[in-house]
Amino acid sequence: MTNHILLLGTLALFFSVSLASDDSPLQDFCVADPNSPALVNGLACKDAKIVQAIDFSFSGLHLAGNTSNVVGSRVTPVTVAQLAGLNTLGISMARIDYAPWGINPPHTHPRASEILTVIEGQLEVGFVTSNPENRLITKVLQKGDVFVFPINLIHFQRNIGYSNAVAIAALSSQNPGVITIANAVFGSTPDIATDILVKAFKVDKSIVSRLQSTF
Repeated sequence: MTNHILLLGTLALFFSVSLASDDSPLQDFCVADPNSPALVNGLACKDAKIVQAIDFSFSGLHLAGNTSNVVGSRVTPVTVAQLAGLNTLGISMARIDYAPWGINPPHTHPRASEILTVIEGQLEVGFVTSNPENRLITKVLQKGDVFVFPINLIHFQRNIGYSNAVAIAALSSQNPGVITIANAVFGSTPDIATDILVKAFKVDKSIVSRLQSTF
């Protein structure tokens, strides 16, 4: 009986790990066909006979993103939406530009872990563990340093220098998704009921209303 329990436990662990990332491809490639009417978990494949090199190529990551915005950063994504050849491959990437003291605000990727490499500048980075500990794990990164953000955990970056900073992020999904915490909580459509947010954040209703009006 013990052996059966161990076997079932091992199988459960195996299947949970297998299901924790994008499905593996069943052919050499499956270039996304955005015009296909087929509804699948991901995107339907373009006919392999008409696939070209352009389907596997993206240009523009050498260009700095415009950081003239309220948070002082710009993410240039390269997911399956920008590079059709990523379909079914379970990977994507992004360039992130930061103005001096700019931030990539607290957010999560619901479908991917992230590994971040600093290309230029200094970044303060961190993530918060799940309840009940809610432990902040943070570090200052220099040029060439690498940091990992586990899947689904809230994380952030901040440029702590007086010059621009650049990072490259690799993610473990063709479509990692992003949920920016402040936007989701205070900028949902329709609004989350004010009394719920008052209780959740333990603040006055006027503060909640003001925050909702800015998103």
